[in-house]
Amino acid sequence: MDDVSDSGAPDHESPSPALQDLARACGVALEYTAASGEHKTSSAAAIRKVLAAMGVDGSDDHRCADALNRLEDLRWERLVPAITVVRQGQEAVVPVHVPHGEPASSFLTLESGEVRELEQLDIYLPPRSVGEREIGRASFRVPGDLPLGWHRLEGRTTGMKGKGWVVVTPQRVEIPQEVREARPYGLHTQLYSVRSSRSWGLGDFADLGDLCALAKVRAGADFVLVNPLHAAEPVPPISNSPYSPSSRRYLNPMYIRVEDIPEVAYLPSQQRAVLEWESERPRRVNGTDALLDRDSAWRAKKAALEHVFKASRSVGRDAQFEAYCLREGRALEDFATWCALAEAHRGVPWPDEMAKPHSAEVSQWREQHPDRVMFYAWLQWIAQEQLANAQVRAREAGMMIGVMTDLAVGVHPEGADSWALQSVLARGVAIGAPPDAFNQMGQNWALPPWNPRALEASAYMPFRDLVRAAVSSAGALRIDHVLGLFRQWWVPDGHRADDGAYVNVDHEALIGIVALEAQRAGAIVIGEDLGTVEPWVMAYLNERGLLGTVVQRFEWRDGHPLAPEDYRSDVLVAVTTHDHPPTASYLAGTDLDVPESLGLIVGDVEEQRERGRREVADLTRYLDERGWLPIEHSDEDILAGMHTLVLNTPALLSAIAVTDLVGDMRTQNQPGTFTEYPNWQIPLTDSNGVPVLLDDLFEHPRVRRLVTKLKTARG
Repeated sequence: MDDVSDSGAPDHESPSPALQDLARACGVALEYTAASGEHKTSSAAAIRKVLAAMGVDGSDDHRCADALNRLEDLRWERLVPAITVVRQGQEAVVPVHVPHGEPASSFLTLESGEVRELEQLDIYLPPRSVGEREIGRASFRVPGDLPLGWHRLEGRTTGMKGKGWVVVTPQRVEIPQEVREARPYGLHTQLYSVRSSRSWGLGDFADLGDLCALAKVRAGADFVLVNPLHAAEPVPPISNSPYSPSSRRYLNPMYIRVEDIPEVAYLPSQQRAVLEWESERPRRVNGTDALLDRDSAWRAKKAALEHVFKASRSVGRDAQFEAYCLREGRALEDFATWCALAEAHRGVPWPDEMAKPHSAEVSQWREQHPDRVMFYAWLQWIAQEQLANAQVRAREAGMMIGVMTDLAVGVHPEGADSWALQSVLARGVAIGAPPDAFNQMGQNWALPPWNPRALEASAYMPFRDLVRAAVSSAGALRIDHVLGLFRQWWVPDGHRADDGAYVNVDHEALIGIVALEAQRAGAIVIGEDLGTVEPWVMAYLNERGLLGTVVQRFEWRDGHPLAPEDYRSDVLVAVTTHDHPPTASYLAGTDLDVPESLGLIVGDVEEQRERGRREVADLTRYLDERGWLPIEHSDEDILAGMHTLVLNTPALLSAIAVTDLVGDMRTQNQPGTFTEYPNWQIPLTDSNGVPVLLDDLFEHPRVRRLVTKLKTARG
């Protein structure tokens, strides 16, 4: 590696003035504030590689100057901008670039079909020489009375026209008044871990619908937050982590309940018997505490789905499937093609000619394998139907919000989205995080980031489609690591995670698009803004109507638990998260056992255990002072008191972990591990390690006791 010393430490050569100018023009930060408060400068080597990942050559000062000049040329060469994002009620100015001296005009075609001619403003800028051409700029006013939506911009001059978009976004995502008044609570869980007697080894969409209905009727909950439901690999081995998906736009068909597909009812009895036989093996593990086996579950379910796919559909159902395919268009075709290709080349490197989704070779292959491509498109149709039905069931049960989905921060570098969207993803870098108190060497998540320049040139369409899909069948959307919509820590290939640079993205455009699509879908948006966050970011999110996130376990002030009345209001607050040990383990003092056994503890373990014991004692004392504990109390009472504290905050939404309800002691995900710990493979069990099925969840004695307390907890 050219950019590290023999000791492995990054070479922190300072960027030259020319490199600094180019970096700033591309949104690459030169320095950042570490978790310690210390100001750090990114190395010149890291900045050069970050720029290269954007397609910008900053390898030496001469090329930096050329690239900077070329960036400005590109803005003038385009007749109109690819996209202009404004807030409703806000005016804007759009440039139209024409050969110097030629006339210019500009029009907007609104979503309604109405055409508006834009007013040219008396703004003079000298022409710019681009190669042998002289290009002039005319400026046009975008009025402030435009309706919300995606409106087509067209600029014209003699013999030429160019097109772009003007996107009008809401000032803020409006929260329903009933939600603001009720400040409801809900549950959060890993869906795959919550199984019923009818599950095929993993919790599924039918279980999600049942969980929503039961949570409302038995516990008064108004939403269920689940892990990302994004698509994984189509063939084993399948990644366990829902946060490293193949595609964020499409769903994981592993969550399909085979028996709920309408065509199953019309299968011949012999084929029905085959489905029953396929379900027997995965169902046998539902009542055990064995680690979840996605590969085995998917093999059985996929075999059954193959039978159902081949069954005849009614003409009406065929029409619905056709309409779905037409609506999804090229994106679905690309995704289904990738799945079929991945299946066909399982364990074998793909031919070079298959590397580009729109190559002639890929088109030819798709034409030769139409049934496999259609099968994977059909799986998405069924999955979308069943997720939508889970939301319908949640609302019919009386939930104010219903299903709350989770949008992962990125995609697998070799997955479907990385293949289909490679023109707008940056290569040679990965998203991560700089060093902090919990990860002193920084983090590299091995996820390719959006290329901000390419994404803007595509009018943010891939991002819009992603958000639109995420809110299509949900009452709310949680965005993991929402800071990624402001800036991202890029780690170049071959560099340590602490030798990267922050890349700023157009948060006004990205958050605006989120707000628009969520508002249209009637969905609430929650940004996971944990960690080192600048205060203005939290204020900005709330200004746009996005809720923040608060974890009670980490809310302390001056050595005491933060008083509930001092919590932020526009947030989702919970006691814990899936990245931390369940609260029962924390209270029992066993929360450090796993990280200690894996060598992940930095510093004196016993000192940290003692600190944890003091923290629990202080918390217990505080809850007792507030009158939230009985005179004789157990860990279960303390947990109930912690949730009472949460429910007495002004937070708009409160979430209770299903693992906390049953007293589960095992961590779902141990940060800092990959194969060392069975991340994302832990089934739901109670404090004694006994599996808890959805059928019995709300009849479990501990759950019944806690639900009774929760219903009366809010002051």
